[in-house]
Amino acid sequence: MFLVDTHTHLYLKDYDNDRLETVQRSIEAGIKIMILPNIDAESIEDMLHLSEQFPDNCLPTIGLHPTSVKEDYVSELSIVEKELQLRKYWAIGETGIDLYWDKTFFKEQKICFNRQLEWALEYDLPIIIHARNSLDEIFDILDHFGKKLPKGIFHCFPGNVSEAMKAIEYGFCLGVGGVVTFKNSNLFDVVKHIPLRRIVLETDAPYLAPVPFRGKRNESAYVVRIAEKIAEIKNISLGEVARITTENAKQLFQL
Repeated sequence: MFLVDTHTHLYLKDYDNDRLETVQRSIEAGIKIMILPNIDAESIEDMLHLSEQFPDNCLPTIGLHPTSVKEDYVSELSIVEKELQLRKYWAIGETGIDLYWDKTFFKEQKICFNRQLEWALEYDLPIIIHARNSLDEIFDILDHFGKKLPKGIFHCFPGNVSEAMKAIEYGFCLGVGGVVTFKNSNLFDVVKHIPLRRIVLETDAPYLAPVPFRGKRNESAYVVRIAEKIAEIKNISLGEVARITTENAKQLFQL
């Protein structure tokens, strides 16, 4: 079985005591590729170090997370731009808009998201979108781009079926993670009604571990649990979920 975790932060300090073992455990579980979304300037070095240790398995992206958008956002964006010119990255992100924690820098978040959408087009890279309490605001920005949009993923998709269909109309895939295993999760209906060709698997490790690990540290090996739940919802085999979602990820990231 070949699976792809399209969103995992295995470079964070949560794994300092057993990072290599965690990655190796994931590979042995069939998760052959793990996409590492960047957060901000401080996370780049650790992310790149992990990708150098596992160059065929851990693939870095570059971007500025919306919760890291502060007064120094211009400087942060310049670092992202410089990195794009320096080395190979597999996507732009994690970017987007987050209005859950703090709306102080909402205007700046929109500026940063717009700029990163432009880079995704310029460098022909997919974009990884973080949308927390902000789907309408993100849809508005995408509308302003018209038909010229990059490919990408709505990471940890937070919306309902109608909003999922709208995201798909823009040409995006939906990232489905551990939340789909939670009791009464709205993702159950979303997964049930959207085509598997528009779903990619993710963990968002170390966060949002699936049942039965909910509340504990997440890791990429748990992608298998997510794939199993999707197979259950869609009444298809685990092998078919693995085959189609892996192909989706391969096409999206040009693997």
